[in-house]
Amino acid sequence: MTVRTELRFAPIVARTTAVHHPISPVAYDCVKVIFVRAGSAILLSEFGEKPVKVGDVIALAANTLCGSEPEGSITVSTLYLDRDYIIDQVFWQHAALLTDRWDAQDFADELYSAPAQILHLGEDRAAMLMPWLDELVELSIDGASSGRFYRMQALLFAVLDVTTPYVRTTPVRRTPNQRKTSRRPGSPSLRQFAPLRTEARQALKLLRHHPEERWTLQRLAAAVHLSPSQLGRVFVDAYGKTPMTYLSTVRAERLARLLRETDLPVETAMRQAGWHSRGHAARMFRQAVGVTPTRYRQLSREKSIA
Repeated sequence: MTVRTELRFAPIVARTTAVHHPISPVAYDCVKVIFVRAGSAILLSEFGEKPVKVGDVIALAANTLCGSEPEGSITVSTLYLDRDYIIDQVFWQHAALLTDRWDAQDFADELYSAPAQILHLGEDRAAMLMPWLDELVELSIDGASSGRFYRMQALLFAVLDVTTPYVRTTPVRRTPNQRKTSRRPGSPSLRQFAPLRTEARQALKLLRHHPEERWTLQRLAAAVHLSPSQLGRVFVDAYGKTPMTYLSTVRAERLARLLRETDLPVETAMRQAGWHSRGHAARMFRQAVGVTPTRYRQLSREKSIA
């Protein structure tokens, strides 16, 4: 379930939206928690093609594609949560096991390994959350305010207290000594709150605006004047994914739009999205969206006829 909307930066933003038309798969650079308030829809994401209805909650990790096909209409309340803010909460929740916030990132990746989940809270339990969600929407509608932050955080924690027991997790370390070797050399604690590197922003802009180019890590690194290993580090630090993984997300998003909005043959659309092997494109698209390109186009046309 995805709604295209402009969001001012804040660690917590809430919106309530009614959706009447199909939404192409799109990814946000934030964690999204979506509460179905009315109606139903078919979602397309890494979990495949699945229905959602009142009482369901959709949890999406940052940079995870998700699209929707409303069955008539659907109304949702969506929490947009800054990824670094979530990592901070994981750090303090499990402080006895973690050395720093970079360690918390690895720990969160282990604990919440499924990037897209549907949580079945049920209508009664979900109804408990609606007053809190409504207040979060009211508080965030005019943009970030430091004076409202603690109230918004308290409301968020109340909502997460009800929903997180339904999130599927994977086994993780149980003592501080069960740590993986860090993928990030140096002193992470000194870099935790550093601004995004200019090179990371430049690389993201190149991938997002020109996904059809035959990008390699080496070529992208040369374009932003870094070594491939340096670019890999700064990009993961900034966006939580490697440049090539992010590129696959962008290409899947573009292919979905071409399949929905044009009559291009599937193979031609794949090339325009940046993939030149039909088999590889189909695998990567299905991994990101949950269905094959052909099935996605079929669903789009069925909806337009209906």
